[in-house]
Formats: sequence, structure tokens, C-alpha cells
Amino acid sequence: MLKEFVSYLLELKRPETIESAGKVYSTNQLYRLDKEQEVGAINVRSLSGLVDYVKSNFDHERHLMIHVESPTKVNVFDALNESNDRRVYIKASAMLPSITFERYIDREEFQIMLQACFVTNEHKATVIKVISSIVEDSGVTTTDDGISQRVTAKTGIATVGNVELPNPVNLKPFRTFAEVSQPESEFVLRLKEGGRVGLFEADGGAWELNAMSNIAEYLEKELHNEILGKKVVIID
Repeated sequence: MLKEFVSYLLELKRPETIESAGKVYSTNQLYRLDKEQEVGAINVRSLSGLVDYVKSNFDHERHLMIHVESPTKVNVFDALNESNDRRVYIKASAMLPSITFERYIDREEFQIMLQACFVTNEHKATVIKVISSIVEDSGVTTTDDGISQRVTAKTGIATVGNVELPNPVNLKPFRTFAEVSQPESEFVLRLKEGGRVGLFEADGGAWELNAMSNIAEYLEKELHNEILGKKVVIID
């Protein structure tokens, strides 16, 4: 009697499948048992760390694909297995400074941001010079024709003159990994009364494609032998 009772309980636990309208259903909730378990991806903050991992063959010698997902993210994963799954082994995320776009900020805060978070070029020097020379006691006086602005600024120790702001300005903020060239793009520079300054992106996001291309170029150079040996494929 006990044996029959145990058999009855086992029958209750055993899932059954039912076919209806061409689809198969189960009486119990089922969980797939993967042939290969997922691995916890390593997180690094530089491209050089990612390159070192790929070159090391630390975990295995499988074929790898490197996907440049964005200007700030790169992932390394292997090919699809028999279950059509792939595993991500390492992720690189760029460490970037905080940069304010699309809104006005205090002039002093803007100057600090420009000097600390932008690569030096001709327009950066011009903008810093103009912003630094704005008259403080009476704020900013501007004339605006919709394309450029003219601001009242110091031209000597005590004299005041008109200085025209270049617009758009070509600047190179730190927006991608430090190992690659920061893409230069156009910005509209605007000033408000009270000495508030704003930078507004004006390249339609083209800088992102340039940054991703720079990342792919860097990886192709650093992993040249691995690519020739068909161990690594890079896509962006």
C-alpha cells in the first residue's frame, strides 16, 4: 500500500504536456537547464584592460567578438553555442567627467568645466578668453542676430569693448575612452544676462559614430595578431 501511495505522489509531480491549437503546453512550470551556465562578466574601465584580457587567453581560447556598443561601452562575448546562447566575458565602461550640455550654468562653473573636461584646441582658448573678460559689475550685455552674439567685455584694464563670440564653436570634450582621440564636434555657445553660459550640441550626434570608429581602430591596432589568427572579430 505504501509503495502504491509513493508512486501516486510521484505521478502527481510528473509534468504532462498537452497539445492544443498546434501549441504544446505543460501542466507544470518548467525551467530550462542550460548546457553552459552564464558567467559573471568582468567590468573594467579602460580599453587597455579589455585588450590585456583578450590577449591573455585567461579563461579559454574560444573565438571572440568585440562589440563597440557606444562611445562609452565595449563588450566581449563568444559565439553561439548549441543552445543558441552566448556568454559575455568582459565589459569596458569609460570613466568620464561630468559635463553640462543643453542648459545654462554659472560663468565660473563653465570656465572650470571647459578647462578641466575639454581637450585644448583653438576654439577652447578663444571661448575661455571671451568668457573670462565679461564685465562683472553690470552683467553681460549682448546683441544677437540669431547666428552670432556680441558681448560687452573688457579689452584693457578699465576699458570696455565689443567682442564677437564664434558660433558654432568646435570643441573636444572628454566623451569616450582616454586611449582614443576625443572627437571634435560643433556646439552653439550662448550667453545670458547675469553671466550665465550654455553649450548646445549642434552636430546631430555625428560625434558618436566618430568615437566608435576611433575605438574600433584602436582595438584593431592593439589586437592585430589576434584578428589575423581569426581569434577576434570587431564590430561597431
